[in-house]
Amino acid sequence: MTKKPDRVRILMIPYQDYDDKDPVGYSGPATVLTGLPRNIRRNELRLIVPLADSTIYEMEKREEFPRRFNLTPRCIVWDLEEVEAWLEQRRQTCLEGRAKIAPGPDVHQRKARPVKQTDRSSD
Repeated sequence: MTKKPDRVRILMIPYQDYDDKDPVGYSGPATVLTGLPRNIRRNELRLIVPLADSTIYEMEKREEFPRRFNLTPRCIVWDLEEVEAWLEQRRQTCLEGRAKIAPGPDVHQRKARPVKQTDRSSD
């Protein structure tokens, strides 16, 4: 008898369907993991982490995101377990209320559509 794997994970890969209005769909399981280390390429990373490439690159430089590495001179990958651990850490930080959230813009500094001043003293 064969031993069952400890864990199984299924990733979906995008495909382009030109007949459909939605340009990104899913073609089915890309890989079934059986506990072995898994590396993902950029297209799979985009499905998991909804950040722009430039944002990911800047976060890598600041050591706030798992580092990519080269399998070959033209093939760049990320470790899937590191990416998943990063996502879980971000989720926990947010749930605990420790996440840094950018402040909203100061609308009083707008040049177009300036904020109307209301006279509250006459109320």
